[in-house]
Amino acid sequence: MKHLLSSTAFIVLNKELARQVGLKEAILLADLISKEEYFIAKGMTDGWFFNTEANIEQDTTLNPYHQRKCIRTLKNHQLIEVKRKGIPAKQYFKINQEQVLQILKNLSFKNSITINKNKEIKIINKYFKKPTIQEVQSYCLERKNNIEPEAFWDFYESKDWFVGKSKMKCWKSAVRNWERGDKKKPKTMSKIDAQLNEYLKGKEYL
Repeated sequence: MKHLLSSTAFIVLNKELARQVGLKEAILLADLISKEEYFIAKGMTDGWFFNTEANIEQDTTLNPYHQRKCIRTLKNHQLIEVKRKGIPAKQYFKINQEQVLQILKNLSFKNSITINKNKEIKIINKYFKKPTIQEVQSYCLERKNNIEPEAFWDFYESKDWFVGKSKMKCWKSAVRNWERGDKKKPKTMSKIDAQLNEYLKGKEYL
């Protein structure tokens, strides 16, 4: 998300996003993403950051009435979460990174515009990068878990690296979960081993 931001001199917009949610809503979302990155740089780790109506109006020219309308629309599209907390109460926001990227992921750079001038924008999911088969193989060897890396990779590749309805955040955690599930599976006995087992059982009765 970091590369979706503008400098402080102008606001970066995305045509497709504006079509999806509205021009004013796209402006507000761009400003909130910029504020999120500011707090990340300051050490914020849980995704929640505060912003005031006065500060938003100064940065976007959107008055409080339009801000509230835009916030409702962005919430309805599940692009942001909002809550009030603290004394005195402040309005906190959280960007739904996956939902924003879901809208933007198929766009080319030429579909992105700025109010000031054209600017190249790269769309990067900072929370997840798809592993290579070699990386999965290396990690499985490191853990000595006997998982078939190709089977693991093919399985999640077929699901576009989603776990349920959510985009995967850590493939190594998925390997460990796969590992635990593999240990719960009953071990099948080969035909020869089964015959040998029956032979040994029979010897006990002789």
